[in-house]
Amino acid sequence: MSSNNGNRLLFTLKSRGPQPTSTIARILGITEVGVRQHLAKLHDDDLVTFNDLAGEVGRPKRMWRLTAKGHARFPDTHGDLTVSLIGSIRSVFGDAGLDRLIAARQQAILANYRLALQQYPDLGDRVVVLARLRTAEGYMAECESQRDGSFLLIENHCPICAAAKACQGLCRSELELFQAAFGADTLVTRQEHLLSEGRRCVYRIAPETRRGTHG
Repeated sequence: MSSNNGNRLLFTLKSRGPQPTSTIARILGITEVGVRQHLAKLHDDDLVTFNDLAGEVGRPKRMWRLTAKGHARFPDTHGDLTVSLIGSIRSVFGDAGLDRLIAARQQAILANYRLALQQYPDLGDRVVVLARLRTAEGYMAECESQRDGSFLLIENHCPICAAAKACQGLCRSELELFQAAFGADTLVTRQEHLLSEGRRCVYRIAPETRRGTHG
């Protein structure tokens, strides 16, 4: 397996979560035999592991997933430095000062998001644009449309995870940020949260008129 295909396999497990060999082969466009050989090497390198799930018929289905070392191949952006800076800011300026810094960061990013989204009246198009912006920031984001007319913004990676663990206000800020970017006629809720034992962060974005059903 080429290093490129190795990276693609790791990316597939990172972005899609645990997968069986057959699905990985279909996504990568190579044979299942080839995938098994490459998974064996990645397993030897402690980048992937597996769980065998019992099925109703036949042998258990083997589901492959990233290990902690595998997840580390998608690094936190300057994590140690950011955590150190957060600690210093909190020590010198207190929690109030840190909150002001987060608010200033939020306003700067919000202005950028609003500028990008205002060109698109359709909610689906706006979610697509936001996913592209977030991907450019390192979040490996994608969007999915739902049958009820809502959309999911899915972030498969968090480039500020270490900072978010040190300062929960960053995650709270991001939910508020998305709500402000879309405006009062849209409701944004968090469905999955990486820091709450989730595999990823997922936000549901829907017209405000649907609050009564899903709020």
